[in-house]
Amino acid sequence: MSTAPTTPSIGRPDGPAAVRSLTFDDVVATYAVDGVISVRPEKFFPGTPGDHWSALSTPDGDLLMSAGGLLIELGDATVLIDAGVGAMTTDIAFGRVDCGSMLDVLGALGVRLGDVDVVAFTHLHFDHAGWAFADGAKTFPNARYVVGAQEWAPYATGERGADPAVPRHVISQLARTEVEVFDDGDEIVPGVRALLTPGHTRGHASYVITSRTGRRLIVFGDAFHSQAQVAHPELLSVADSDGDATRTARHLLLAQLSEPDTLGFGFHFGDRPFGRVVVDAAGEGTWTPVPSVVLAPPPRQ
Repeated sequence: MSTAPTTPSIGRPDGPAAVRSLTFDDVVATYAVDGVISVRPEKFFPGTPGDHWSALSTPDGDLLMSAGGLLIELGDATVLIDAGVGAMTTDIAFGRVDCGSMLDVLGALGVRLGDVDVVAFTHLHFDHAGWAFADGAKTFPNARYVVGAQEWAPYATGERGADPAVPRHVISQLARTEVEVFDDGDEIVPGVRALLTPGHTRGHASYVITSRTGRRLIVFGDAFHSQAQVAHPELLSVADSDGDATRTARHLLLAQLSEPDTLGFGFHFGDRPFGRVVVDAAGEGTWTPVPSVVLAPPPRQ
């Protein structure tokens, strides 16, 4: 992987995600991109106004939703939040998946798989847990695997359950692993706490990373799939299991994201994953991307 210029930049709203890094105080957050999930907004967000997506979509009308894991380096801990899709290039009901680069990206960044201390899942859908295991073993051999107690409860026996987006092989192997579960507010490592935001899935979790000076980064998983939902939190996707709970979680997150010294990270926000929420006089929020350093170009186009 070639090293790109280190001048902070903001990406295009309709572009695939580059490998970007954001540093604040003693925290380094790096998006280890796995690839692209191209969706047709009219299929993934049915019944929503097309003008909400037009500014974010390609000329062909696709919304490029990035996927991958967010590497957090804080103190003596290296935490990977979510584990991407895995090696997958295929058509799906609402678009196409082209992923499989995350491990190569981590290697190019100088991160060995054994260096990761914790893999913390926001939830267990295929695009967030796909690289958890490889060849029947933990991909990150020395890491603690942690997941919300409510998220793990339906799968603790090793059965996938009714959610088709949860990969069977990940669940069966997690059931044979020493999975650690947490509740709302629990500390994952010093400086990283869980914030339960159920709705997209039963036990969906976000993570709040706090620097030594109190500045924060909130990693909100799939509570938001697109920056359009920041301005319109009522807009649901076909993957949201509980609409009312999803909207409640979004309003909780918007209140926190609009606080001073607080940034957010969206896995599926393409080449603008880091940003802040700005609330106008009418109380409506807007996702405002913040500059981040491009370490490498998009691994998948």
